[in-house]
Amino acid sequence: MVRLGFIIALVAIVGVLLSGLAAFRIYDQESAVERIALGRAIDVHASQVQDRLTERELLGRVASGLFRTPAVIKADMLKPLRSSIYAFKTDFLLASWVVRLKGPEFAAAEAELANAGFPDIKIRHSDGSLIDPATQSEPLDVVMDVEPRNDETTALLGKSLDDHPVLGQMFARSLADGKPEASDPARLQVPGGPIGIVLAAPVMSEDATEAVGFITFSYDLSALMLTNDDMSLFSVVLKDPRQPNVELVADERGKVSERQTNPDGQPPTIVRTVTFGDRDWSLAYYAKVSPYVRAQQVAAIVAAIGLSLTFIVCGLFGYVTNSNIRLRREIEIRIGFERRLTAVIDELNHRVKNILAVIQSIVTRTLRHGSDMDVARELLIGRIHAMSNVVSLLSESQWQGVMLKGLFEARAIPHADRIAVNGPDIAVSARAAQSLSLLFFELASHSDEGLSLVGKHPHIVASWEVSGDGAESMFNFRWEEFNTSEATRRPDSDFGVILLDRVAPEALGGTAKRYFTDVSYVYELTAPMETVVDMNERDRTGQISAPVRRN
Repeated sequence: MVRLGFIIALVAIVGVLLSGLAAFRIYDQESAVERIALGRAIDVHASQVQDRLTERELLGRVASGLFRTPAVIKADMLKPLRSSIYAFKTDFLLASWVVRLKGPEFAAAEAELANAGFPDIKIRHSDGSLIDPATQSEPLDVVMDVEPRNDETTALLGKSLDDHPVLGQMFARSLADGKPEASDPARLQVPGGPIGIVLAAPVMSEDATEAVGFITFSYDLSALMLTNDDMSLFSVVLKDPRQPNVELVADERGKVSERQTNPDGQPPTIVRTVTFGDRDWSLAYYAKVSPYVRAQQVAAIVAAIGLSLTFIVCGLFGYVTNSNIRLRREIEIRIGFERRLTAVIDELNHRVKNILAVIQSIVTRTLRHGSDMDVARELLIGRIHAMSNVVSLLSESQWQGVMLKGLFEARAIPHADRIAVNGPDIAVSARAAQSLSLLFFELASHSDEGLSLVGKHPHIVASWEVSGDGAESMFNFRWEEFNTSEATRRPDSDFGVILLDRVAPEALGGTAKRYFTDVSYVYELTAPMETVVDMNERDRTGQISAPVRRN
């Protein structure tokens, strides 16, 4: 068993080590593959975003290049561009023509807007307050045309955007650089007001010395970032250039909102930079499923499979080995059974010979000394019956002795109902049981041959006790028949006398005596307890007849 346990433990350790090594290699490979796949997907996405931004910036440059006219104070400047703008199939929310007006030009601009069908249009600030032309020394950037035109968008006409907190800075940068500029992310002035970016392309004068106005395009930020669906490997956010700790993120419906950087405490997986409107924008990508987590999951599955195979192999090995051990034990048990069977047969032969010898002696002595054949026949049958009873009791106890009181049962001796039995119920050996069974039968068979002088049946008391301790203990038996005397009691037969005085005492290694008192007949037997119990015989019989225990 120790060797088997060592082998199984060794197989288990090797299997665990191999499973761990395979899981580590799988983890390393899967994490590398996942990182590469995620990086490629992010690069493709960033490239697509850059392409879209480039297209929209090109649209602004083309649109601004078409304005080469001195008459810029018009309310339909976008009319020639409408078909061209939509041909690009861009997703702008609002296109507008913003002209730079000086104070003296306010009246002409208001008249132009009125002629275009927009009544009661006044030049005003972005918040709606009117502007006094006399107080303006510098040109103002005023919205003169919008596309598409509806009740909401035309409300922007006549508004000056220089004082707008976001668009005013955009116009200033574009005017200074003379090229398209993008605004900071802001709430767009269109219905619903989504967060977006405005691109302003300057329109130059005929001599290209100064900007006379701007073409603007407003874009929803979610469309520019190409936000992904639920099946994407990552989510993308735009870093707010004004607030380093704020990110702009679009939900599944495309609605853009602000949030603090790293809401879950995890840094972005990859950051990519794109260019739009002469500015650099940072796109932060967060992996929805960490490549390391996925690699850990795959490695855990591989480790679980490896461990399962290890346990199966160990279990099969243990089962086969255990089957071999059980087979070997079965063979050893079978050999043990055969040896015990041989010993039991030998012991049985020995006991049968002893019983036959005893029966032969009983028959010979009963018939030899019997004066009356009928009496001899009854005694012979009774004595053989007593021997049969004790053999039955010994068989029931697997020849490990019988209880002494069991020898006084009605099936064993006559007149058992008139015998008062007193004493500890000890287990006597097979040899002692045979002698005592014949002894008790012989005493009981001679106790009632006719009534006593007083006309009563004898009353019998059989008692015994154990005196002394250990190896010095003695068995003291006393048989006393009351209401009888030497005159009324039938004399014991020759066989009975031999059995009472010599055979039984010698078989138990003790002494016996019998005598009459004034009122009774007494038989006493004294023998050592070690011969009555005979532990050597019990141990030997128990070793032979005990069942073989399977380990």
